[in-house]
Amino acid sequence: MKILIIDDERSIRNSLKEILADEGYDVDVAENGQQGCEMVEKEKYDVIFCDIKMPVMDGVETLAKLNSMGIDSAVVMISGHADVDTAVDCIKKGAFDFIQKPLDLNRILITIKNAKDKVHLVKETRSLKKKVYGQEMVGESPAIKEIKDMIEKVAPTDARVLVMGANGTGKELVARNLHQKSNRSAMPYVEVNCAAIPSELIESELFGHEKGSFTSAIKQHKGKFEQADGGTLFLDEIGDMSLAAQAKVLRVLQEKKLSRVGSDKDIVVDVRVVAATNKNLKDEIAKGTFREDLYHRLSVIVIKVPTLDQRKEDIPLLVDHFMGQICQETGMQPRKVEPEAMKLLIDKTWTGNIRELRNVVERLLILSGASITADDVKTYVY
Repeated sequence: MKILIIDDERSIRNSLKEILADEGYDVDVAENGQQGCEMVEKEKYDVIFCDIKMPVMDGVETLAKLNSMGIDSAVVMISGHADVDTAVDCIKKGAFDFIQKPLDLNRILITIKNAKDKVHLVKETRSLKKKVYGQEMVGESPAIKEIKDMIEKVAPTDARVLVMGANGTGKELVARNLHQKSNRSAMPYVEVNCAAIPSELIESELFGHEKGSFTSAIKQHKGKFEQADGGTLFLDEIGDMSLAAQAKVLRVLQEKKLSRVGSDKDIVVDVRVVAATNKNLKDEIAKGTFREDLYHRLSVIVIKVPTLDQRKEDIPLLVDHFMGQICQETGMQPRKVEPEAMKLLIDKTWTGNIRELRNVVERLLILSGASITADDVKTYVY
């Protein structure tokens, strides 16, 4: 377990380092917040002890900087008696704990143990999120690298994103990655397929309704915007949303508040909206089926997801990825894909994109023999 001690008093940081090293911990020290943050950029620490009163960069500023860096470390503030109020404020701002001076060894060791559990929980939560939200985008083609770079730049902001691309290209995966890599990742991620909800129910689904507001409204219902408060709302197939619902979505984006169906009470919401569509929204605007003002609100950042035919060099990686995924889910044994078979898969025209490729890999796993041959591909794919 790696620990960093940030304290401007040499006697405190050195004695604390010596004590923790005797307990078997790997310990580094920094004499101020700026130096500590520079060390964190180069090294991963499980626990960081940070004094509050320091020159150059005090503990509060250091905590804010560490939070902005998105680290997993448990930050423990070291406080003198006069700084208790400040320390409590630090807890509210994300510090794991605070310890008063003079330092007590037992208190420190208990805090480290608790911090270790917290770090483990954070890592476990991230692993679970990957299972729920999906993995990183698979591929090394220039088109996919460009999207990955865009996600890294855009995710930490609250900018609205419009994801465009054909069916099956992975627009949902882009949205999930935007949420995972954002500062809202610990908050809800809510998906809405606008094309799958009847037009007469879309407003209730998005904005909620009060009990008795219509015949089947037997109890109060929170809409997707409320459910996603503090997090991310993914509006899939936004091009299929009715004009009436578009007007209400526009109001929420402009005013950051909504009213449930059957109520005139405003509810304030803090939601980042990511929208996706397989339609050309500018064409829909020309037809009068999509609001131009909503388009401009949604398209602060536009990410265009390429078709599989535009990133064929990624097919071997995707085949390997899907094979591992499917085998883990079903208990089937992986198969070797013969070079001639892989060439046929690369040469195929993929009208269904990534979704079609995954189905094909599963089909070949079920129907092929000891390995996947060119004959298998010709028989079961073409």
